[in-house]
Amino acid sequence: MPKDPAPTTSLAKKTDEDAYDAHEDHPYDDRDDYDDTDEYEESGPAPVVEHTVEDDRFGTLTVRLDSESGEVTVTGERVPRVELWRAEGTEGEDHIPVGTRDGARLTLTVDGEEAVIDPAKGRLTRRSYRVDVRYAERSWRLVPDSIPGSRLVRAGAYLGDFTSEGDGKVLVEWREDAEPEALDAALGYALAAAFGTGAQPLWMTAIEMVGDLLPG
Repeated sequence: MPKDPAPTTSLAKKTDEDAYDAHEDHPYDDRDDYDDTDEYEESGPAPVVEHTVEDDRFGTLTVRLDSESGEVTVTGERVPRVELWRAEGTEGEDHIPVGTRDGARLTLTVDGEEAVIDPAKGRLTRRSYRVDVRYAERSWRLVPDSIPGSRLVRAGAYLGDFTSEGDGKVLVEWREDAEPEALDAALGYALAAAFGTGAQPLWMTAIEMVGDLLPG
């Protein structure tokens, strides 16, 4: 079944019409020369990660993800500051980097001004994993178009493909014929980091569901 996010592979292109649709004592604690590096690595990734991206069109950007608190921040000299966070007290879901797809529990701002964010619930189809944003009388959508990737669309214009595994690291491939703006980039990076990208096609999900029902 599709999940947020999907693994990374090469990006698949679609048509523009498709685009819109508890701690325990360690046995070595008493040793002076104990190195806790391995213990740290085995405990999993840190809840707060920060990645620097060199975007071909917008220079250096920083993407910060705090999966524990449910916060994403995108900054850069050539892009507006975009922040996204979930409401305090909201229990986070592990498979969603920001912790929830409930738009009523999320706040999105552009340079401090609030925007409207409306993530779909994420069910069986790729389109059900879309995330819509409205700000300054304009609209954007990030929607899966392959197993690893999602495309960013502004008012029907296909701008580029984003990939993120949910670890805060985001990659983008802008379309050669597109003219993305700084706000497009900041929003795209923020949404990809917050929700991950990509989803399985419906037919693959159906096969997996049938397989789960078979004995043995």
